[in-house]
Amino acid sequence: MKVMITGITGFVGSHLAEFLLDRGIEVHGIVRWRSKHDNIEHLSGHPRLRLHDCDLRDASAIHEVLAKVRPSRIFHLAAQSFVPTSWLAPAETLSTNINGQLHLFEAIRQLKLDPIVQIAGSSEEYGIIYPRELPIKESNPLRPLSPYGVSKVGQDLLGYQYHMSYGLRVIRTRAFNHTGPRRGQVFVISNFAKQIASIEAGLQSPSIQVGNLTARRDFTDVRDVVRAYWLATEKGKSGEVYNIASGTDYTIKWLLNKLIKLSPVKIDVVQDPDRMRPSDIQRLLGDSTKFRKLTGWKPEIPIEQTLEDTLDYWREKIAEMGSRRGASAHSTKSTKSTGTRKTKTSAKASTKRTKTSTRASASTKSRKSAAAKKTKSATSRTTTAAKAGGTKTRTTKKSATAKKAATRKTSSTVSTTKRRSAKAAKTPRTAAKKRPATGAATRKKRGSR
Repeated sequence: MKVMITGITGFVGSHLAEFLLDRGIEVHGIVRWRSKHDNIEHLSGHPRLRLHDCDLRDASAIHEVLAKVRPSRIFHLAAQSFVPTSWLAPAETLSTNINGQLHLFEAIRQLKLDPIVQIAGSSEEYGIIYPRELPIKESNPLRPLSPYGVSKVGQDLLGYQYHMSYGLRVIRTRAFNHTGPRRGQVFVISNFAKQIASIEAGLQSPSIQVGNLTARRDFTDVRDVVRAYWLATEKGKSGEVYNIASGTDYTIKWLLNKLIKLSPVKIDVVQDPDRMRPSDIQRLLGDSTKFRKLTGWKPEIPIEQTLEDTLDYWREKIAEMGSRRGASAHSTKSTKSTGTRKTKTSAKASTKRTKTSTRASASTKSRKSAAAKKTKSATSRTTTAAKAGGTKTRTTKKSATAKKAATRKTSSTVSTTKRRSAKAAKTPRTAAKKRPATGAATRKKRGSR
């Protein structure tokens, strides 16, 4: 037999998976990609367990999974199931719970499958209850007081409609409050148990934050509830609805006091206004006579055992979280220590490299300085030589110029002397011809020259 559980990673889904696997049944679970697997971690690797990634809000995804698995029974547990969250996210609550189920039904119909489908309803569907209506039977009017309650009514009636319209073998159950180990910390008993375990571990001051303590609820252990779900698919009639309840109700205050007595620590109780609901059902007490007569079911685990097991679960959970924090802190410290050693080693190596680099740099500077000095000296010598060469050249040029000038002067002197000698040679004849001129006239003529 192949059985499919939607919402297998949830509180009830994980307990139902255990119940079915213990009976040798092949279990296929639908999980969303972001779902935590903490509740089924202990089932990891089980040879008869298969998990399928699928979001029920995606019609094609659920169609694909059903076509592959083709289960003979489906337990539809996946839902947004926390009442306070439904006040904060009503649209998401309605979409997830109603549309998700619609996609499941449509895939079954399109694939022409014929599984038995158990729909997990809730006592929240009844809403306002008048004293004369207690204990609540399946025939009681539905007057939901929260978006969550409305969404469960939608699922309930959609199941009835698909049975009547298409012949789907749908069995509707309305479970009253149920709790136990692995219940989410946002739910009342589990929240109290976690706070007590945190106080015992020294992680919280010795006071519990609470909401409405006067409300009365009918609680059943989750392990009795999953047994009822199985019996509903074994002996229930398609199209029918069944209450699953213990038949006993308790005030929230009574349950809290029972939990506190299980702890050796003195604990104060403080009411938190933020934990109060906009509207609340004051009393829920179920009548499960119809289901008991049909199946022979009845609760087997007393409420005191449920409370103790829930508190022990949170004690273990918090101890594990403490161990992980300690291991994480040790790992961080070790990493820091290793990092420090590496840093020191790196710093030493860096210092050594710096010193070596400094020495090399100094040596290079020294060599450069010596080379610069040599260059400067050579340049100085060259400059001196050049200067000297220049001076010598200029001196030589001056000498050559002077020599040329002297030569020209000598040549000129010689030429002048020759002319004068020639003239002097001619002068006697000229003077002899002009001798008759007087001396006064000659002086006048010289003066004019």
